[in-house]
Amino acid sequence: MIVLITGASHTGKTALAQKLLEKYKYPYLSIDHLKMGFIRSGYTQLTPGDDDELTDYLWPVVREMIKTAIENKQNLIVEGCYIPSDWSEDFEKEYLDNMRYYCLVMSEDYIRNHFADIKRYAGVIENRSDDEWCTLESVIENNAQFLERAQKSNSNANYILIDDKYEITIEME
Repeated sequence: MIVLITGASHTGKTALAQKLLEKYKYPYLSIDHLKMGFIRSGYTQLTPGDDDELTDYLWPVVREMIKTAIENKQNLIVEGCYIPSDWSEDFEKEYLDNMRYYCLVMSEDYIRNHFADIKRYAGVIENRSDDEWCTLESVIENNAQFLERAQKSNSNANYILIDDKYEITIEME
């Protein structure tokens, strides 16, 4: 089984992937790690702020890694914001049958009521050395963009709206 976890920054994608790894023993791939590998190695001139361009650059590699894992009957969690909204168009039915997709989105009310918690838990799994860009306004805007994309998508509108309290449970079996 391949589990795709995407969503806006600071929604808990990495924390959810870590929980699933611990519960089901599925390894996970952080697309952010792949991104930084390409950037730091000089294989791309893109920067961490080039989100749309990074999606176009990284997705073909991630997509083929997913296909290889499915063909080898391996489980894998792939998490990151660089999964395009039309991701499912890149896979035939036999691949899609072995995939689950989740998009984490926080409502504006949740963000306004819990912004201090969002900032406090930002480094629960990974060390964020520079998080100054993360403002109430940027988090609201980023989540609104992901929600709009998820709602417009016909084939993969499986989004988890975090509105009241932060509780995400995904059962694999």
